[in-house]
Amino acid sequence: MQVQPYLFFDGRCEEAVEYYRRAVGAEVSMLMRFCDSPPGHERGMVPPGSGNKVMHACFRIGATTVLASDGPCLGHPEFQGFSLCLTAADAAEAGRLFAALADGGKVDQPLVRTFFAESFGMVTDRFGVSWMLFLQGK
Repeated sequence: MQVQPYLFFDGRCEEAVEYYRRAVGAEVSMLMRFCDSPPGHERGMVPPGSGNKVMHACFRIGATTVLASDGPCLGHPEFQGFSLCLTAADAAEAGRLFAALADGGKVDQPLVRTFFAESFGMVTDRFGVSWMLFLQGK
């Protein structure tokens, strides 16, 4: 059994996927638009004129598969009650990933040494997704 996050970007999915590709090295394995549906199936799924929006995307960050969609395409994604966690291999990677996710977002907890990790930080990215970054002690 697997548990995979499915994120709804409310009309900003393609932008988010490209951002994660650059920021954290996401590898896109599939991206399907609403207009790619068989004729007649796209009706009622999205507001008129949103046919080029993403119906379903699948990308990997490290060993984790993340699923995503534009959903109702209203332009105001809301993510609450969870964080995606990244474990960095070393201090340089931790700093790079943290800075990339913070670009255009908000630092909630600076990347600092803690009693439970060599480095730990929290950031909300430009799409409103909360991330926790860890560098475990050796």
